[in-house]
Amino acid sequence: MNWNRLTRAALLGCFLTLAGCPMPGNTGFPDASTPDASTGYEWDGGYVPLEEVGNWPGPEPERYAPCGFATSNKGGCDFDTFDLSACDQNSLANTGTEGTYMLSSRTEFDTGEFLASGADVLTLSGDGGTSYLVGIAATESRQGNARLFSTTSPTRDGGTSRYSFVTCESPQAPEFTGCFAYCTNGRFGFGGTFKSERLKWRAGEAEASGLELVSESAVDIGMPADVYVTRGHAYVVSINRRTKTGGLTVFDVSNKAAPVKVKTVEMSGDSDWNAVWARDNALYVASANKGVLVFDISNPADPQLVKSVPSGTTRLNNHTLFVEGNRLYATMNTSVSILDISSPLNPFELNRYAPYTTVAHDMLAVGDRLYVNYGHAGYVVADVSNPNDLRTLGRYRHFDIFSHANAVGTFGGRTIAFMGGEGPGEHLRVLDVTDPANIVKIGEFKLRPNISIHNMLLVGRKLYLTWYQEGVRVLDVSNPTQPTQVAYFNTWRESDPHQGDYLDGAIGIRIPGDGFIYTVDTVRGLLILREQ
Repeated sequence: MNWNRLTRAALLGCFLTLAGCPMPGNTGFPDASTPDASTGYEWDGGYVPLEEVGNWPGPEPERYAPCGFATSNKGGCDFDTFDLSACDQNSLANTGTEGTYMLSSRTEFDTGEFLASGADVLTLSGDGGTSYLVGIAATESRQGNARLFSTTSPTRDGGTSRYSFVTCESPQAPEFTGCFAYCTNGRFGFGGTFKSERLKWRAGEAEASGLELVSESAVDIGMPADVYVTRGHAYVVSINRRTKTGGLTVFDVSNKAAPVKVKTVEMSGDSDWNAVWARDNALYVASANKGVLVFDISNPADPQLVKSVPSGTTRLNNHTLFVEGNRLYATMNTSVSILDISSPLNPFELNRYAPYTTVAHDMLAVGDRLYVNYGHAGYVVADVSNPNDLRTLGRYRHFDIFSHANAVGTFGGRTIAFMGGEGPGEHLRVLDVTDPANIVKIGEFKLRPNISIHNMLLVGRKLYLTWYQEGVRVLDVSNPTQPTQVAYFNTWRESDPHQGDYLDGAIGIRIPGDGFIYTVDTVRGLLILREQ
């Protein structure tokens, strides 16, 4: 997919629905509700406000390659669409022929305007097998040393769209640059230039530092997306991926070094399960079709479906779950549903919070405050003390935001939020939300710009993040103005059978207080880690 500003909202919404965005949490361990997470470090609460300059500050090159577009035969997204006359095609003899590459792109319009970087993933098969572009099997054609990769997909109106990337030069092997184009029903839509970066571990990094792998358990259904750990069992939910449908996989984790798969739950016509949480004998699963599925886990190895809420036939796109006290919060389309779970196996809806028309992705509740990642609408703080009188208290946003996950704690007597965005250029922002009407950025932390944070979990003065192809990252946030990495584990491996998905890698995380970190990787399944 191309993440330019014009198409990013629609494409990102679809992609996230497919790829899943579970919300982390924990029980029985210090978290965002800890009275003061900075007890190990006396931060005095002082800071210098940071200017918000968006995801791509500073000058960006207008073009990544000297190729362009032909003046005729432009609509097919084949070789005739591109003008490669200015390319040094001889250099392409040194281009990489295998591995996974992140393609950073800049969209170019007839007006001469350029839009900020996007990102796509191209996986090359060195043995002559199928290559994948944005997770879809790609066709390949060649002219001399130039290679053109294309995917074709049906459109809602019954037509077809074609997405093509052609190589132009190899300025430094194995990397390459080139042009891309998107066409619908034979008509050129938009295009631009790109450059590649091979997706290996960060320069200088080993597999891990400060974290060790205790066990790894494959998940056979769909794409694993989230995990909840309770009563000696890990409940992993999966969403649909390609030809594989999702569901629920239950592991007995009484022996952390050798988890045992004890049950798989699948339902015909209802398999996109993206988030999971538990309260007492109730297990809550986020279903894209039916809202919240409620399972009885009196026997933790044998979940039994009790009901789904709220009732109705409308597709609810339940994406994320969060439990705080006697309430269950669930994102459904553009709203956050608030449910009473005083009787855990019989939840009922109190109201819905829906201040914006954009999709609500993730949220965190602390007491009477609800912190919602509202995608392009930004990061929103609401008062939910009275479910019949839900009030927006404040919002933080910038022009290219896609607010996706958050954690909140008390540091130096101030309420501090850690907000992660999803999509190229997004990163970790640290916000002072003590006064929701006047939210201030006070810190940030970045890794490679085209790789996204997925989820995060605050435990004491450490922030644990699942960062897709960057794996699991642990930050010391004792001084929230200066987050510092103290440990990592690279879950993503180029040698694994990835299919070129932008959202591959570490995705879900739980820390239930038993001394272990439970992480979900989209390919490897359930990984149990331990801090060294």
